[in-house]
Amino acid sequence: MARFDRLTVYNALLNDGMLPLFYHADSALVQNVAGALARGGSRLLEFTNRGDGAISVFVDLMNTVPKDHKDLIVGVGSIEDAATAALYLAHGANFVVGPNFNPEIARLCNRRKVAYMPGCTTVTEIATAEEHGAEIVKLFPADAFDGPSFVKAVLAPRPWTRIMPTGGVSPDEANLRKWFEAGVACVGMGSKLIRADWLKAGDFAALENLTAQTLATIQTIRNG
Repeated sequence: MARFDRLTVYNALLNDGMLPLFYHADSALVQNVAGALARGGSRLLEFTNRGDGAISVFVDLMNTVPKDHKDLIVGVGSIEDAATAALYLAHGANFVVGPNFNPEIARLCNRRKVAYMPGCTTVTEIATAEEHGAEIVKLFPADAFDGPSFVKAVLAPRPWTRIMPTGGVSPDEANLRKWFEAGVACVGMGSKLIRADWLKAGDFAALENLTAQTLATIQTIRNG
């Protein structure tokens, strides 16, 4: 059962402006990444369901996070069907993210009062997801086209839409600025934040520092 309701999840995401996402088959490594993100000030982590046996890694993570980082909100990503979403919800996922929109997942999450952020690439998909209760839609893959221009075009007639681009977002100020000035509500960030070379070297302090720096940069951009 989720420890955090969807209002808490949405408010944390809108406050931070960033959703880190990560997957690895090594439970200890995933827990170290979660710790570095939490110490850097992130309130959220999306564990992506990408490998065989990923659920067991997630279970290990959910057994440690409430004790070690009680304020860290962990959810699951790369979810395309309701059965998989239900499996992760049964093990404590606090939100569900998908690369596409699935109405069955939306209904499941609505019943549980769990945040669902589906992937969309057209205005019709966005509108349909919102009709099914999505407060934030994931623009994915955001690097497949001119994402900031798309965001501006969508928000012109639909200023109530909250968009989270994922893919093609990096922690440098210029990149973040173009997204937030286009009007995104938040950004999803994976390997450009959680760098493979740091993981290989076990340099979790570097990840902690970059997390803090990126969150500060987002707030600076938002404050003008």
